[in-house]
Amino acid sequence: MALQRASRPVARCVRQSNLLNKRTLATTTIEPGFTDAAPPPPPSAPPSRTRNPLTASTPAAEKQLAQQRQVPVGSRRRRAALASTTQIPFVQLPYQCFQEARAFLREDRQEKLEAIRAQRDKIARLGDQVVVGEQDGEVERRKQREKENRVRSMGRRLAEMKVLADINDPVVKKKFEDGQSDMSKPIYRHLADAKWRSYKRVLLLQRLTQMHVMPDVLPALDPVVSTELAFPTSANSTTSKLRSVHHGDFVPSALAEHAPTLWIQPYDQGTRLCTIVVVNPDVPNVEKDGFDYRCHYLAVNLPVSPTDTRVRLGEVESQRKGDVILDWLPAYAQKGAPYQRMSIIILEQPSPAPTLTSPFGTAAQSRVLDVNQITEDPRYITRQGFKLRSFVDRYSLKAVGADLFRTKWDEGTAGVMQRAGIVGWDVEFLRKRVEPLPYQRMGGERYR
Repeated sequence: MALQRASRPVARCVRQSNLLNKRTLATTTIEPGFTDAAPPPPPSAPPSRTRNPLTASTPAAEKQLAQQRQVPVGSRRRRAALASTTQIPFVQLPYQCFQEARAFLREDRQEKLEAIRAQRDKIARLGDQVVVGEQDGEVERRKQREKENRVRSMGRRLAEMKVLADINDPVVKKKFEDGQSDMSKPIYRHLADAKWRSYKRVLLLQRLTQMHVMPDVLPALDPVVSTELAFPTSANSTTSKLRSVHHGDFVPSALAEHAPTLWIQPYDQGTRLCTIVVVNPDVPNVEKDGFDYRCHYLAVNLPVSPTDTRVRLGEVESQRKGDVILDWLPAYAQKGAPYQRMSIIILEQPSPAPTLTSPFGTAAQSRVLDVNQITEDPRYITRQGFKLRSFVDRYSLKAVGADLFRTKWDEGTAGVMQRAGIVGWDVEFLRKRVEPLPYQRMGGERYR
């Protein structure tokens, strides 16, 4: 027994050596045409990090989307729901409560459409009525005005009914969240206006008030159109990339050398003519130890509508979209001067007397300003000392929107001023030293 126990380790080593020899001498089949063993398979490609803007719902995925220069679509909750469900069409979601709600909303919409048709018939009958007055023409004119006011009131009510007919439609809300809005329809204009007023308009008013654009430029301003501003990175604004600028941001002088692109989004139906003015109210005046105004851009008769919002300030005349009175002057601030506010004001040109040709909320065509009359007035063709308040009062304009950016001296300002032929690129403003009053020691009893 002792001998068997002692021989067990030896037998174990013999068995392991036999297995090693068998593995060493084992043969493998080699395919004809190959002299060596086949190379190992290539490593699998790493998983793609491209994110879908419809399903990216985590902060890390949204960061990767930003690196891809894409914007996530809809809310984070909606994107997470789409990522966790199958690709079923939205209107065919198999939820009984959802389908019952859609059926109820369809019935409600049909009732509202019937009310819209009835309202249209009422407006048409009222428009066909002929006002018959007495011998006195004043009575006939008064009745005509009452009729026009009633038609306009019924037209506004009709526009509200159009919005109420689609306000609860889930498909409409989905398209609006996905960025597929059709701004020619009243419901999408209503939703866009409500979204803009909830935050962006408040932010714009805060910037205008905080930086004292009101009352330095205009006494009051109530924005009703939203604006977005972007500067081209090169002289050719049609092919170069655009850099967006938030309200009140500092813009380098090299970027502000070229005329920007402005998006003006109205939320009312119809096309109106607008005037765009860029005014700098912070031009130093050494003689009076104060500040003056300078106009950097002035263009009139620019058509703007809910579906045509883009205005390239440097290509207005080439695209035949308006008349330029003063071309774009680069935004600059001389060395030593404080930063300067560049105020962009959108003015709506007055409309002629309203008529019965537009009873359904369509804005009547704005009056075209006479360019020759403007250029004959030296007050409005001179950049220095341009008074925007006088211009607004002279032509009965109404401020409907605004934007703002700031400029200051930087390393590129001198070159920009030289290329534009602006005098004063080598001038530096210095603060006047205020000498302190001589110190007079009071009597010693004051310190006892």
